[in-house]
Amino acid sequence: MLLLGATGTIGRATARELLARGHEVLCVLRPGSRAGLPPGALRREAELRDPAAVARDALAGQRIDALVSCLASRSGEPADAWAIDHLAQRHALRAAIDAGATQAVLLSAICVQKPRLAFQHAKLAFEAELRASGVGWTIVRPTAYFKSLSGQIERVRVGRPFLVFGDGRLTACKPIADADLAAYLADCLDDPARQGRVLPIGGPGAAITPREQAERLCALLGRPLRLRAVPPGLLAGIAGGLGAVARAWPPLRAKAELARIGHYYATESMLVWDAAAGRYDADATPSFGRRTLWDHYAARVAGEPPDERGEHAVF
Repeated sequence: MLLLGATGTIGRATARELLARGHEVLCVLRPGSRAGLPPGALRREAELRDPAAVARDALAGQRIDALVSCLASRSGEPADAWAIDHLAQRHALRAAIDAGATQAVLLSAICVQKPRLAFQHAKLAFEAELRASGVGWTIVRPTAYFKSLSGQIERVRVGRPFLVFGDGRLTACKPIADADLAAYLADCLDDPARQGRVLPIGGPGAAITPREQAERLCALLGRPLRLRAVPPGLLAGIAGGLGAVARAWPPLRAKAELARIGHYYATESMLVWDAAAGRYDADATPSFGRRTLWDHYAARVAGEPPDERGEHAVF
C-alpha cells in the first residue's frame, strides 16, 4: 500500500490499521520530516509538489497494489489547497498507477457537498480526476474529527466559558474517532460494494450540537455550564474587510480565506446535505465505529494527552 498523509493523526491511525491487517505499507513523507511512523511501516521521502518525485524518490521501481491517501493541505489557504489537495494528489495517483496500483481510497471531506472555499474546490477537482482515472476508487467523506471538537477542554477546566456561535445550536455533526475512520478506510480495500462510490461517514450515536458538547464537557469537569456567544457574522465581516483590503494588498487574501473557512464551519453542519429538501439530514448520515466523542472527552478529562489539532482550529 502506498500511503499519503501518514504523519497526520488519521494517517498514522490508518498506517497502524493497514499494518495490523498484514499489508506492507510504504509511507511518503516530506523531505527532512522527523515525524515518527508505526513500527513496520516503510519510510520514503519525496516532494509531493514535484510531478516526478513520488515515482523517482519514493517508489524507485517498487510495485504497489493500492493507493490510500489521507493527504490534505495544512492551512486551507488557496495556494496550499491547490498545490496539495489537487496537484500533489494527482502526481501521486499517476505514480501509483504507473507502479501497478489498481485501486485507490481517498479521504476527502463532507464539506465539499456545498463548496464555497478554495480547498473544497481543490478536493472536488481531484475527486473528479480519481473517478476518471481508470482504477477502482472509493471516496470517503467523514463528518468531523474528535480533535476538531476538543479545543476548549482546557478553557472549561479552568472555569472559562465555552465559546459557541449563535446559540450553540446552529450546526451539528457526527464525529468519528481516528481509529474507527482508519478501520473504515481499510475496509474499503476489501469490500467490492464500496468501490466506485462516494461514501459519507460519521461516528456512532446521534448528531451533536456545540451546545451539547459544552453541556457534556462541563458535566465531566464538574463545572457549571457557562457559554459565551460569538456572532457568526463577526467572521463574515472580518473576511469581507480583509477581502476588500486584499485588492490593494494581495498578501491579505490568504487571511481573508481563513476567515471564510471559520465562518463556514460556524454556520454549516457536517452532515449529509439533502439538496432536494434544502437541509442537512442527520438520519441520512451513516454511522460507523464504537468510540463516541463523549468517550474521548472522558479520556481527556482523565488525563489522556491533548489532541494534535494542527492549523484548522477555530477555538
